Amino acid sequence: MFKGEETPYYYSGDGTLEAYVRIGNESVKASATELKRLVLRGRNTSYDSQMTPYRVENYAFSKLRERYKKWTGNSFDNKDLVSFGLADEGGFLTNAGALIADESPIRWSRLFCTRWNGLDKSGGTMDALDDAEYSGSVLSLIENGEAFIKRNARMMWRKTPNSREELPEYVERSYHEALVNALAHRDYLVYGSEVHIDIYDDRLEIYSPGGMPDGSIIQDRDPLTVPSTRRNPVLADVFNRLGYMERKGSGFGKILNGYKAQINYTEDKRPAFRSDRYQFTVVMPNLNYGVTQDVSQHVPQDVPQCVLQDNLDAKIIALIQKDNKISTEKLGMALGVSYKTIRRHIKAMGNVHYIGRGFSGHWEIHDKS
Repeated sequence: MFKGEETPYYYSGDGTLEAYVRIGNESVKASATELKRLVLRGRNTSYDSQMTPYRVENYAFSKLRERYKKWTGNSFDNKDLVSFGLADEGGFLTNAGALIADESPIRWSRLFCTRWNGLDKSGGTMDALDDAEYSGSVLSLIENGEAFIKRNARMMWRKTPNSREELPEYVERSYHEALVNALAHRDYLVYGSEVHIDIYDDRLEIYSPGGMPDGSIIQDRDPLTVPSTRRNPVLADVFNRLGYMERKGSGFGKILNGYKAQINYTEDKRPAFRSDRYQFTVVMPNLNYGVTQDVSQHVPQDVPQCVLQDNLDAKIIALIQKDNKISTEKLGMALGVSYKTIRRHIKAMGNVHYIGRGFSGHWEIHDKS
């Protein structure tokens, strides 16, 4: 092993030099991407601080200006691009600046979102209930990702003596933190890979390219005691200045505590974290999944059944309007109830009818009057 003042360190074997990295409890041969990362670390620098050939005057930063004004009350000037580490005095963008520009030239900085139909991807994208692909500023990726989750998550509620209690499927504070961390700490040296939001019937997963920056495996550690390690310090600092994240690195705690604060939280719904050499994934369970197969039992007995039925009826009609060939089984999976419950509600509504037979048939919705 040859050690120098800068990493990577190489091992000489059979006349060839090979670099190794530490993953968990073992050393493995470094890939080309890991070798680039080691070189940057040896120079005490990071990917997001590296200069690009892109000039400031060719890019707009309206998302950055808008968020900065909203968060601080101050206007963002071009000279602030330099103090934020997004550009140099010569007018060239750093990688962090290129990532934050409205039309980011870093093409692999994208967000793929899918609401899968079921508990896995076996149905393929053709059978997905909703999907979207976003590119551009990482700030717009945060906004679009959260909007995608909100439109694919249902809010249930139950009455109390003086008001009503909301029972969310997913916790906004938690998935906001997970998404911001995924975009701030992903490994942008991994080309051709994107951050993914995958929503299944029972869980929400946010996947980010690149494992733990220190090479450890998160499953082997207590997430509440993991010290903050910022793979992209410039980007993380900008996110802090814009109010998206904190410097002290409390992301794991925010995700977990956000769930614990919910009235429908149980320990089996605790968010989980998994990582390996190539990826980091946050798994956030659907708080309302699996409580019962009948939606009428998702809330206490004292909730008027007419309120509950109207809520489900409206969602059934909305899904049929989107796809008039959808089966009762798929309606049940999408709404978290049994297909028998769907059939019972459709029969009670009286204005929804299936015309034809089997796959060749379709739903028709008639005016109740």
